[in-house]
Amino acid sequence: QVQLVESGGGLVQAGGSLRLSCAASGRTFSSYAMGWFRQAPGREREFVGRISPSGVSTYYVDSVKGRFTISRDNAKNTVYLQMNSLKPEDTAVYYCSADLNDDYTYDYWGQGTQVTVSS
Repeated sequence: QVQLVESGGGLVQAGGSLRLSCAASGRTFSSYAMGWFRQAPGREREFVGRISPSGVSTYYVDSVKGRFTISRDNAKNTVYLQMNSLKPEDTAVYYCSADLNDDYTYDYWGQGTQVTVSS
């Protein structure tokens, strides 16, 4: 069992930055990969990016490459999503998720945090 709690969402102007955090508990954090997803109103949940258990490898969807950075602190059981140069189309509820088997299927999800980017 893994519990995930996101924080750090809010309202920001276009071009601004936010950093989301996701605190994990329940299993050895350094043993599993983590992903970030988002869901805008009326749209399906979208993959944003992923980080390997060690933090060495990351992967991003094209729409956020160069603007978003995923990192993790295994000592703090926390994964981060640093979002820079935000655009109104980044407005969504952002979710972190745990991939326990490193097979690109996500077994546990946080409750989500709202990010709103105003133009």
